[in-house]
Amino acid sequence: MATNPPHPPNPPNRPDAPLYRRLARRLQERIDTGAYPAGARLPSEPELSAEFGVNRLTVRQAVAELERAAVVEIRRGVGTFVRPPAVRVSIAVDPRSQRFDLGSVHTALPSGDDGTDDGTSDRTSGEPGDGEFVVAAPPVTGSAQDAEAARQLGRAPRELSRVDSVIRLGGRARAACSYWVPFGPLPAELVRPGRAGNLVLDLARAAGVELEYDWRAFGAVGADLADAELLGVPPGTALLVREGVSCTPDGSPALYVRRRIDGSSARFVLHFRDR
Repeated sequence: MATNPPHPPNPPNRPDAPLYRRLARRLQERIDTGAYPAGARLPSEPELSAEFGVNRLTVRQAVAELERAAVVEIRRGVGTFVRPPAVRVSIAVDPRSQRFDLGSVHTALPSGDDGTDDGTSDRTSGEPGDGEFVVAAPPVTGSAQDAEAARQLGRAPRELSRVDSVIRLGGRARAACSYWVPFGPLPAELVRPGRAGNLVLDLARAAGVELEYDWRAFGAVGADLADAELLGVPPGTALLVREGVSCTPDGSPALYVRRRIDGSSARFVLHFRDR
């Protein structure tokens, strides 16, 4: 027997939704229409309480709801301000691109750019301080990520070296990256914290090999505490994950990479026709 699909539980515009969610929705509508533009300070709790005829706890809950949705920023002792719209960086992935792995941000980086576009470059106008920067070269231990890298490269964890980086585009951190390679120790200058470069090309040069794509996969995770701090986002924020293996021309796995990208400011784009 056919049945009607259930309603979602208490959407914010339904009359039986909690009062604070209905208030949050009304404030969201004002932000969407420009009544409260980006950077504007919201009225104070007493002002909103008086205007909407609700108590201050309801106002506080509504504002907290907007903060969780990354719509506003609460500055303690100062006020609540409307966040600017997220800048979206398109990461174009052309399935017909040449096979050579030049690094996912090679045209956006200040070094390691040979002027070739392999169809996997981050599109950005570029700002001072943009690029890929080494964060650390942690030891490979028994973590789940290290174990996965060892499995993908067909090596024991003790045979691998790892380096972590952050990619900055448009003036802010956009991606946290981890690379594993089946050789080491890595040159001290290559893994110096703060060093700018293109780690895919730099690691290939250090190994004396040319890298080709083997496979890439896409998924999503919630930001853990380390990635949240690195990217400047709340823990649990949706991160796009691009991971995969690059190999030498004879097919030997030579690099495993796992990038976590702020899902609020980036998207993957696949092109299937000539542009």
